[in-house]
Amino acid sequence: MGFKISVRALTLVYFSRYAQSAPPGFPQSGNGLWYTQPGVSWSKNYLPIGNGYLGAMTPGGTAYEATQLNIESLWTGGSFADPTYNGGNMLPTESSTMANDMRNIRQTIFQSSIGEIDNIEEICTPAGAYGSYAGAGYLISTLNTTGKVSNYARWLDLDEATTHTIWSQANLTFQRDSFCSHPSGACVQHLTTSNATTLPTITHAFSSFLPETGLPTPNITCFDNSTLQVRGFVANPGMLYEFLGRVQAVNPNGAVSILCNHTGSSTKGMVNASLTISGASESWFTWVGGTEYDQDAGDRAHDFTFRGADPHLSLSSLLASATSPNLTYASILSAHTNDFNAVMSPFALSLGQSPDLFHSTDQLLAAYRTDIGNTYLEWLLFNYGRYLLASSSRGVLPTNLQGKWAENVNNPWSCDSNINIQMNYWVAEMTGMDVTSSLFDYFEKNWAPRGEETAQILYNISRGWVTHNEIFGHTGMKLDVFLQMDHVWDHFDYTNDVEWWQTQGWPLVKGVASFHLDKLIPDLHFNDSTLVVSPCNSPEQAPITLACAHAQQLIWQLFNSVEKGYQAAGDTDSAFLEEVMSKRAQMDKGIRIGSWGQLQEWKVEKDMTTDTHRHLSHLIGLYPGYALTSYDASLQGGLLVHGTYLNYTKDQVLDAAEISLIHRGNGTGPDGDTGWEKAWRAACWAQLGNATEFYHILSASAHSFIIYAVVENFGPNLFSLYDPSSSDPIFQIDANLGFPAAVLNALLQAPDVPNLSTPLIVTLLPALPSQWPSGSIKGARIRGGISVNLQWSGGRPTAAVFTVDANAQGRDVRVMYADNVVGGFVTTGGLTHSLSIE
Repeated sequence: MGFKISVRALTLVYFSRYAQSAPPGFPQSGNGLWYTQPGVSWSKNYLPIGNGYLGAMTPGGTAYEATQLNIESLWTGGSFADPTYNGGNMLPTESSTMANDMRNIRQTIFQSSIGEIDNIEEICTPAGAYGSYAGAGYLISTLNTTGKVSNYARWLDLDEATTHTIWSQANLTFQRDSFCSHPSGACVQHLTTSNATTLPTITHAFSSFLPETGLPTPNITCFDNSTLQVRGFVANPGMLYEFLGRVQAVNPNGAVSILCNHTGSSTKGMVNASLTISGASESWFTWVGGTEYDQDAGDRAHDFTFRGADPHLSLSSLLASATSPNLTYASILSAHTNDFNAVMSPFALSLGQSPDLFHSTDQLLAAYRTDIGNTYLEWLLFNYGRYLLASSSRGVLPTNLQGKWAENVNNPWSCDSNINIQMNYWVAEMTGMDVTSSLFDYFEKNWAPRGEETAQILYNISRGWVTHNEIFGHTGMKLDVFLQMDHVWDHFDYTNDVEWWQTQGWPLVKGVASFHLDKLIPDLHFNDSTLVVSPCNSPEQAPITLACAHAQQLIWQLFNSVEKGYQAAGDTDSAFLEEVMSKRAQMDKGIRIGSWGQLQEWKVEKDMTTDTHRHLSHLIGLYPGYALTSYDASLQGGLLVHGTYLNYTKDQVLDAAEISLIHRGNGTGPDGDTGWEKAWRAACWAQLGNATEFYHILSASAHSFIIYAVVENFGPNLFSLYDPSSSDPIFQIDANLGFPAAVLNALLQAPDVPNLSTPLIVTLLPALPSQWPSGSIKGARIRGGISVNLQWSGGRPTAAVFTVDANAQGRDVRVMYADNVVGGFVTTGGLTHSLSIE
């Protein structure tokens, strides 16, 4: 509690006057978040910066600043905590027992009158030393000044990816700026004062203090006279981590003194140190951090240890480069800003918003109301989601449940990377963000190696791989099988990067498809000659059964990706392709309309009209998938029911999906009231072309009433919160990253199709709410390697320009608006097709 109490005390005692308009230096476009008080609550108030490798949370203190730190791979469990950790798998010697247990489980499900089994404990294993993503302590920065603070403001600039704090004290005006640079791999905190006046004495120190139990005390020493070295372990036993932080300071009018101060006994080893800077007119502190984690050591050849080299040498080199005497602070900042803007552009969105520079972000959020909304705040939430993705995804590991920002040592749900990974990356391809390489490397190096072992031991399947969970190769049974290959196919479909597809994308898709070829088995419950998955569950719903709609739809989409990508892959394994096409024809497609008109979540009807579960698993084919959205009776029909073949029409399937969506509720069910479930629902309503319901759910994610209590799904710092009524709610990033995807799905849709001969249907403004009558999109991406610029006014599209990549392949494209075809073209490399709409 120490830091939080001290920051709160500073707030109450010293802050007597606040800014009444956006601070100087705040973007005139309004593209940022600003506040008139320092942050007190980590999850509600602190502002995030990150470069993928490192993350930091800035409270915006004045004379005292406690910046909370993260290193992307700092994890308390895995083989670092327990050498016997085996990813949740049984021993290879138990494979025959597992095969027998699996046969018995399937037989029980098939013979059950309701197609269920109570549990599958015999094939499950304890999580063991699973562990958690962990916070990495604090950077403590102090300024030797006292007195009342005035003219205080802090802000996050979303154009430059920097946080700023400005205040007046002791007749001086101070400004502290912080950012994490991807080009340098380092984070920087910069301090200056008005008119280049000499700053009061500055100190920098590290602390392992965390609100929870805390990290074991690290060894903090002077690496040299201007550099701190922090070395410690995340747990005992556990992973080694290190920080190196160096001060640079200037004063054109005088000498600067930088001194590293040791504390502790020289006979027992230095246990702590700090840096003191005197006489500077400008000072900046640059830090780098890393661990001994090595994703390339997560395979059988390295005994799945993920243990690499001591990080010190690489960090020393990184810091030397980031603090080269040839670099000025301005050049470091410029390189960071240019890199960030390159990731974010050329995409740009306007919702017709007008920036509000007279109300702070927390005031805007407090005034926000469901269905009424605030276009400017919604635009900010859209941009903020992309900012968080760019700031957390470009390291070695993909963005996790909290991006790369976690406060404690043991964090909720371990901050893992399971099903939330899918929502995290929904918006990446469609806004042209080059941020997915860490995701695909993670699939290849973290999931696949041990997933091969899981396939063999648990399922007695000798080809391909499977994972049921998240980090450090934990692939063992936890019910949910993660089918994330849609992201892999999407990347190729959007970019036509053949070299990447052949070297990484196709091997991933082929490996997972190979496993599912053997996992699909004849349905001996319905005896209808279809192939099904058994056992399965609809993620986080209780029944363990057969032919869950979620799994069947995703496997069908996966097999389509195999056929669509086979030729480009240069694969000559024709027997594999033939088997995929054959079993795809035989498999149950996961589409069945139930007794009350709903799309069934399971093949055996178990749906309840009162089920408001947070997940929409059986609607995965509506969004983000396409098994429902692009339903084709000639490919997915022919369902045998009691000896009769039923061929649903597309309208019938979408009507059933809508009934299920209605009964699933608005994302405020008793099992949760979170932003991510509303973002998913909003995207689904947009897919159905219902602008009213889309906007109702989207706006409810920022403000919703539960009985008489106001529940904020977004905090004042616009973080998505779980259990927001708590005094210390939990941050979950998937709503932040799902929000922009839902917004974009209301403005432009081009869902995937079963095969490349099917026309790509592009729909303009499919669910435009009345609150956004005018706007524009620049540089959106759709399938087929196509960029789109779109303008609308008076609630109608006025112009659209489609530009085809030079490497694109021929695709038939049809453009729709309001259920009418308003244009079309066949893609050829470099084509530009302009469309004016009356």
